[in-house]
Amino acid sequence: MLYLLAAGESMKSAIIGLGVIGKVHYDTLKNQGENIVAICDIDENKLASFDVERKYTDYKRMIEDGGIDVVHICTPHYLHADMSIFALEHDVNVLCEKPLCINYEDIERIQKAQDESKATFGVCFQNRFNNSSIFAKEYLKDKKIKSALALVLWHRDAAYYASGAWRGKKATEGGGVCINQAIHTLDLLQWICGMPERIEASTENVSLQGVIEVEDTATATISGKDYKATFVATNAMQSDLPVEITFGYDGHSLKMLPDEVLFDGEVVDYEKDVKWQGKMSYGNGHEKLIRNFYECVASGKKFEIDAYEAAKAIRMVLAIYKSDGCNTIV
Repeated sequence: MLYLLAAGESMKSAIIGLGVIGKVHYDTLKNQGENIVAICDIDENKLASFDVERKYTDYKRMIEDGGIDVVHICTPHYLHADMSIFALEHDVNVLCEKPLCINYEDIERIQKAQDESKATFGVCFQNRFNNSSIFAKEYLKDKKIKSALALVLWHRDAAYYASGAWRGKKATEGGGVCINQAIHTLDLLQWICGMPERIEASTENVSLQGVIEVEDTATATISGKDYKATFVATNAMQSDLPVEITFGYDGHSLKMLPDEVLFDGEVVDYEKDVKWQGKMSYGNGHEKLIRNFYECVASGKKFEIDAYEAAKAIRMVLAIYKSDGCNTIV
């Protein structure tokens, strides 16, 4: 859908879900001068703390009332598919937080809704917009990557999972560390190396038995046509360590961190004056991604991370869960 705006005019935005990540979207939109006309959350106490004219507890009513150009979906994972599809069916542009969805069936449902809608659909894999990610993607595009090591070593305790009734449950979160925290790293891995063909993985609950019903730790061997990667993700650390992906190519290595790149162990590119939105673990790409999405909506240009592109990472996650130690087709 092409939006022709008058000079100085901004899009009319709405946000569904006013938790931690919803506040990141709210602050980013405000910083970018977008016009937030409506918000929605089932918790009326959250609604009261935002200075927005239209406030809803029913997202369908909000969308049906009209006057919205872009809706940001910042709700628990299990709600993403139905909310995205409803908005697309009403030709409202959608920017959805990750993951795209939590099962195979919903991948196809969302892709069908995107194909049949006049609106633009996008998913927030904001770490693609980190300077270090862009640098590594560009540098390695003509290199023959043979191996990779991806590490996500974070800490999430019982209090974190108690912060939302949906967290730590298979039916509502869809999984644990893989689908919530490490999905960004899986997305970067396939974005730079190419979509893998097979995954052999195991998952376990190391530190939160009796607290959550999903995994806090996962290990996997990820095999592409010309490369093999080792993936390790855990929420059982005592504190968060920086996410890192090391790529092996032509007898050399490139290590990508959130804010720097190392060649053969030596720092060569450092991103200074980084502005973080929300937790540092979110990276610093939300502002760039949201700006890019709005530019695509306004110009009619395709947004890169649509339902088909975002499905790649969720297919990797689902293959990890399906594997249970067996070699599984992605």
